[in-house]
Amino acid sequence: MLSGIRFSRSLVSQGKAGLAQNLRYASSSASLGSADGSFDKDRITKSVGDPTRREFTYFMLGGARLVYASAARLALIKFVASMSASADVLALASAEFDVSGIAEGTTLTVKWRGKPVFIRHRTDAEIDQEAAVNLGGLRDPQSDGARTQDPKWLVVLGICTHLGCVPISGAGEYGGWFCPCHGSHYDVSGRIRKGPAPLNLEIPPYTLTDSKLVVG
Repeated sequence: MLSGIRFSRSLVSQGKAGLAQNLRYASSSASLGSADGSFDKDRITKSVGDPTRREFTYFMLGGARLVYASAARLALIKFVASMSASADVLALASAEFDVSGIAEGTTLTVKWRGKPVFIRHRTDAEIDQEAAVNLGGLRDPQSDGARTQDPKWLVVLGICTHLGCVPISGAGEYGGWFCPCHGSHYDVSGRIRKGPAPLNLEIPPYTLTDSKLVVG
């Protein structure tokens, strides 16, 4: 009877010891991520990488960025260069004309930027006539003095302000220009006096020095 009780107690003690051992093993295994020990057996160790290769990586990244920056710079330079005016365009930007051979009372028609330009060498009578015009009766009021740098010379674009036709010099009711397309009459100051044109003939940018006229 007593021996049986001792045997039972021994079994209980052994069971408690085994349970404690199993708990310690399970605890240690759980800390590694597996309760059955397979973590250690099947674990794959990841390589941290060779620290010495970082310099090579940084070099490759920096080199790639340098190449991209150089390509972007080259593209920008080409774009800006394409926006610049070419030599032939710059040549057309201004034009020089000799006006010494234009007789008084006559008009010379020249070409600037593909447009006709009228250069009128006016007589004293024409100058006095245009200066005496009443501005109140004009559709586009503008004094003769405001349209000329030198009263002897009138420089205007030869394009009718109605529909862009080229007026005829020395024609019309006012002795200046006449557009036969729709009947617009301009005086010797290039001002619209009659017809459908809404504005005076345009004055291009120009400089006049002695016998040289530079338009543009």
